[in-house]
Amino acid sequence: MNIAGYFIERKVSSWLVTLILLLGGAIAFTNLGQLEDPEFTIKEALVITYYPGASPEQVEEEVTYPIELELQNLPYLDKVVSTSKAGYSKVQITIKDTYRAEQLKQIWDEVRKKVNDMRGSFPTGVGTPIVVDDFGDVYGIMLAVHGEGYPYKDLENYVDYVKRELVLVDGVAKVAVAAEQSEQVTIEMSRSKLANMGVSPSQLQTLLANQNVVSDAGKVQVGSEYIRISPTGEFQDISELENLIVGSPGEDNLIRLKDVATVKREYQDPQDQLVNFNGASSLLLGVSFSNNVNVVEVGKRIEARLHELEYQQPVGISLDTVYFQSKEVEKSVSSFLANLAAAVGIVILVLLVFMGVRSGILIGLILLLTILGTFIVMEYFNINLQRISLGGLIIALGMLVDNAIVVTEGILIGLHRGQTKFEAASAVVKQTKWPLLGATVIAVTAFAPIGLSPDSVGEFVGSLFYVLLISLLLSWVTAITLTPFFCDLFFKENKEAMASAS
Repeated sequence: MNIAGYFIERKVSSWLVTLILLLGGAIAFTNLGQLEDPEFTIKEALVITYYPGASPEQVEEEVTYPIELELQNLPYLDKVVSTSKAGYSKVQITIKDTYRAEQLKQIWDEVRKKVNDMRGSFPTGVGTPIVVDDFGDVYGIMLAVHGEGYPYKDLENYVDYVKRELVLVDGVAKVAVAAEQSEQVTIEMSRSKLANMGVSPSQLQTLLANQNVVSDAGKVQVGSEYIRISPTGEFQDISELENLIVGSPGEDNLIRLKDVATVKREYQDPQDQLVNFNGASSLLLGVSFSNNVNVVEVGKRIEARLHELEYQQPVGISLDTVYFQSKEVEKSVSSFLANLAAAVGIVILVLLVFMGVRSGILIGLILLLTILGTFIVMEYFNINLQRISLGGLIIALGMLVDNAIVVTEGILIGLHRGQTKFEAASAVVKQTKWPLLGATVIAVTAFAPIGLSPDSVGEFVGSLFYVLLISLLLSWVTAITLTPFFCDLFFKENKEAMASAS
């Protein structure tokens, strides 16, 4: 088949392909997900089990070792590291690098199943094992909330309000809060008062354990309807707990909890997490993005939503930015566009000097169409714009023009020999299309070990190979199809050479 002749003769089809690449590439570029780094799966999980009162030796023998032994039967396992402390067991498992994100979900389900099946074999007092596998959440936006003179409770209420609003923004996957303090009710008993009033600590403990318990009190049928009985008596305030009667039934004197103990509502001490921002105790608000989204656009929507919520922000509470990934991604993409424009400009300038004005403009146009076509294929295969894929495009820029230069130069030589544009283009494409394809495949193969690596390296930098594969193969396609078409438009036939040749 005469490919070059087909695109020269059918100009409507050639213009249609050009228009598809131009408009489709521009639209695909705006729709591509924009990230700072490629998505990467952490292949580790933790199995945490609490065993209150047990020594490290007991935890190791009765909890940690059985869990290790059971998990080692998994064929996906690469490494197991365990820690046994007094009342605490932690088993860290690492999955082999050859397993990707889509396979890990099933693997973690199997881990949970094996761990849950062991619950019946643990001694009495061992808590339910907790499997933690969500280490892959990356918080692209980090905000610090603080306010001088505000108690933590007020900060928590405001952060909870902002969290509920931000999670509704399109493109946001998760909003998490860090450095929260846990509240607790502390009861400090006086042993002397308990002894004087004849109340034992165990009696007091049993009484407190039976309070504030939510239970089903049943229902009463009234006619054709049933009315649910909702018992009252739940403690709503510390003062109600202080007035709890702790004496034995039938006694003349009523003994209340405040008579034998001090009741306080306070935050846990010591704190699990403590965050300071500019010297002020703060809460951190982290925002995680959904998969395959334009981080820049999502960041703009979050900024707009935060601006809309400013009217609800209490005076004295500050919402400061610790890190905003969207702005970093925008800088990276802008830098790539600048490099792309500079590369195209340099290529055109060099070609203008060494091949003439028309050749330089023609090859520059082919380069632009190839890059835009690459964006279309990237969108189809969900390859995002990030550091690795952008690096692949920048690496490819120096090779994308090679095929078009060979075809253009061959057509110019044919014209100087007296051939018509149709004859020259047909002959050059027929003669060079397979050698050019071979050279393109060799160039792509040089990067194949990076993209086809089955381990974590291939997962992280695989987009480099795939972008080079798409762009270089597309440069070969445009070289044997659109390049002859534009050569027919840009170049003139050498009538003197044709006359002498005839």
